[in-house]
Amino acid sequence: MSEPAAIATSGLTKRFRARAVVDGLDLAVPRGSVFGFLGPNGSGKTTTIRMLLGLISPSAGSIEVLGEPMPDRAAGVLPRVGALVEGPAFAPYLSGEANLRRRDTADRFAPRATRSARIETALERVGLSHAAGKHVRAYSLGMKQRLGIAGALLTDRDLLVLDEPTNGLDPQGTREVRTLIRSLADGGTTVFVSSHLLAEIEQVCTHAAIMRAGRLVAQGSLDELRSASGPRVEVLTPDRDAAAAVLARFGLRAQAGGDGVEAALTGRAPAAEELAAALVGDGVRLRGFAVRASSLEERFVELTGEGFDVEQ
Repeated sequence: MSEPAAIATSGLTKRFRARAVVDGLDLAVPRGSVFGFLGPNGSGKTTTIRMLLGLISPSAGSIEVLGEPMPDRAAGVLPRVGALVEGPAFAPYLSGEANLRRRDTADRFAPRATRSARIETALERVGLSHAAGKHVRAYSLGMKQRLGIAGALLTDRDLLVLDEPTNGLDPQGTREVRTLIRSLADGGTTVFVSSHLLAEIEQVCTHAAIMRAGRLVAQGSLDELRSASGPRVEVLTPDRDAAAAVLARFGLRAQAGGDGVEAALTGRAPAAEELAAALVGDGVRLRGFAVRASSLEERFVELTGEGFDVEQ
């Protein structure tokens, strides 16, 4: 018998008045995965997370988290779930260690006898041992994000839910959080990451789901999502119009891309060698020619009809 998914929803729906913000969501998050939850602004990601954590009630459908129905079994499930939703909040005049101690004291499930040891371990896991005694007001944004994740890891967690964990971070802070997520997954924790940063999702996640206007439009492993769009041909050339005309003869619709043109290869497209020979035969000056797999961003645009709103 296979192990139940870390998160599973069936027909999950949330309506505000007559409007369905989340509509018939069937989500399956494999245990041990780093799962990217993607969608443009207003697609229902944060509302879904709030339902998963029992913060709001669904209008219809069912939720299972770690094999247990939610919100009916919330008291037993939530102590096994760490969450960082809509950014961390701390007392700026207290140190990082003191903030975690205050948080742990408020957790009725957290054992008092091991509090100091667990705080020390959590700070070490996120690379903040050196700043444990420093006031949080002196922390960088990346350090605050990592402290928020440390707070979610004060006790052992089977599932970690992170809403936009790299939002607003500089490149160094982003790398720090990315490395931390990978280390958590390597330790067996399922990590559910809501994000609008496609490049980050592609670097850290094993699986993903794409939302559009409250509906799930695709989910699966990253390889499955990318391969669904098929391969693309990329032609690097200063003769864009001439290259596009050659591709059009083979029924391929060229688009400007980088230093040339690119096009999706349909099922009846010729072999790459034939395309390259045709380009050269028509006098197209080639600086580069490659056939590559579609990116997650291209799949996202194909499914939603839009790029990501980076202000989300």
